[in-house]
Amino acid sequence: MDRYYGFDLGDAESAVTYLKKEEKGEPHVVPVREAGSFITAYARLRTGELLIGEEACYTPDAAERRLRFKSRFLTDPSSARDVKSFAGGVLGELYMSGGLIKGEDCCFYIGCPAGWDRAQRERYREIFEAAGYPPVRVISESRAALISACQSRHFQVGYDILSRPVLVVDMGSSTTDFAYISSGREIELQTAGEVALGGGIMDELLLDASVEASPDREELRRVFDQIPPWRTYCEFAARRLKEKYFSDEEYWSQNGCTQTVTVMGRKRLRLELKMDAELAERILEYPAPQLAGRSFHSVFGESLKEIRRSLEEQEKASENKSEGHGRLPELLFLTGGVSRMPALRGWCREAFPEAIVITGAEPEYSVSRGLAYSGRVDEEIRAFRQEVRDLVDSSTVERIVEEHVEDLFHRTVDTLVEPILRNAAIPVFERWRSGEIRRLSDIDGEMEREIDAWLHSPEAAGLLVKPITAWLRPVAYRLEEYTMPICVRHNVPYRALSLTSYLSLAEIDVHVNARDVFAVEELTWMVNTIISILVGLLCGGSGIALISSGISGIIAGAMITLLLLFLGREKMESAVMHMEIPGLVRKLVPRGYFESRMEKISGEVKKSCFETLEKDKSEEVSRRMISEISTQIEECLMRMAEVVEIPLGK
Repeated sequence: MDRYYGFDLGDAESAVTYLKKEEKGEPHVVPVREAGSFITAYARLRTGELLIGEEACYTPDAAERRLRFKSRFLTDPSSARDVKSFAGGVLGELYMSGGLIKGEDCCFYIGCPAGWDRAQRERYREIFEAAGYPPVRVISESRAALISACQSRHFQVGYDILSRPVLVVDMGSSTTDFAYISSGREIELQTAGEVALGGGIMDELLLDASVEASPDREELRRVFDQIPPWRTYCEFAARRLKEKYFSDEEYWSQNGCTQTVTVMGRKRLRLELKMDAELAERILEYPAPQLAGRSFHSVFGESLKEIRRSLEEQEKASENKSEGHGRLPELLFLTGGVSRMPALRGWCREAFPEAIVITGAEPEYSVSRGLAYSGRVDEEIRAFRQEVRDLVDSSTVERIVEEHVEDLFHRTVDTLVEPILRNAAIPVFERWRSGEIRRLSDIDGEMEREIDAWLHSPEAAGLLVKPITAWLRPVAYRLEEYTMPICVRHNVPYRALSLTSYLSLAEIDVHVNARDVFAVEELTWMVNTIISILVGLLCGGSGIALISSGISGIIAGAMITLLLLFLGREKMESAVMHMEIPGLVRKLVPRGYFESRMEKISGEVKKSCFETLEKDKSEEVSRRMISEISTQIEECLMRMAEVVEIPLGK
């Protein structure tokens, strides 16, 4: 792609920007009808000509006129036609002005509210495709605003704060859009998406107050009722005045902020719009009919409280909290024309006192610029992910695992042997002692099944987490020698590919959970080795080891001695193995003796396992084990790469 275009189609105003692929600066604003930020309206004249922008609002020759249609997209099927007509008009203006060249290798990034789901976004995308646009991608306006903040040279955001949770508040003319973003990814909120609260309500209240104060109020109301475009025109004038006032509230509250608008009815009418401290409080704090009798402040404040409650519930439900990072946002980023209001920032601080509240430069262009930036960001992400895939496809991970695999075996054996004796061997002994296992010849198989079952239990998997996590850290450090340069080249925080970080950071979506990554199933050879050695030591001499050494009780000793005299050792062992030893004799083998024997042989079991590792482990088994573990790590790396959505540098 040679150019990336950002089209912020708002309910009241829209903007288009573009960014060249190799360009280092900010996206350029593309004027439409000589306006950088232009009114979202179109009018179709009786001649068939299509007008867009401010001229469409009050041209007297309109056979059809539409505005404020985006806010109805999810509820009014006819709004899709309006979106297509307006988008087509913008496209025509771009071609006519030279802002867009036919046949150019480019793509358009179109913004939508964060609350729209995938199906709604796809339906929206198809409208622009049908209107004749080059390739189109629809992304969240909130994500675009955050990308704009990250990339802008006028506004610096540290890597640290953006690796933590961020709440983006985008206040448009009709709705306020809330998006919760953690490590560059949008996370679903119960309150995410549109809240029916926008700066347009303030515009209406300001206009109504100005009309009420005018000596021509009756005639103005008649004109607004009969010719609605005049009311719309005055609302936009009120919006400009409101934004001017709140851009420097301290100054304008002392010096007066006014504008006179001419309205043509049966006679020329002059409407004075005025903003002062009293009216500012009125439009923010007084009950408004547009808000069902609630104030602007109360609706916005309750939305923030609801989001905080939702996040606190998610934090409590989270099983993986570490490094002291919760899910509450540490940064509130405000965008949209109203974001300059000091009162808005104050309300955000009340709801989230622990967060930093910031506003970007030129908020009216922050979304469109972020959309254009998104094209370059996506190219970087594609290149980043390809480098990760190249690393995965190489033999690097296998080589690192091979260097450390013997240490993994030792850690696992050290961890598992004694719990196996306690949780598998002793229960088998008790079952034989109680008569549930009738013959010694059955013990070998029972012991093998019991050990195998326990090794595949959640308890055994839990025990493996600590040693495997400890083993994984030096592997992760070695791997970072290869992943960190990839992150640096693509302006991605190195933690994005850090196995060490993913072992502990609660805010990361993909966790390297040791019990999942290195489940017992992946350690087949190791498990089988432990089982065979334990069975051999515990049931040595074809099971006689259970009762032949240190048995208390004259009867047991006499029985084995007599059998030895009459049959010889080999036949004696076979006879004992298949006979049903009386319960009284079994009881003479005390549990304490067997537990003592377990303690004595644990060291021998570990030693035998380590010797087996050195002598009996075949090259084929080693390669399979290294391959299994490497595959798990490589899959984790690819999942980590998929998590990255917003490179945080420039």
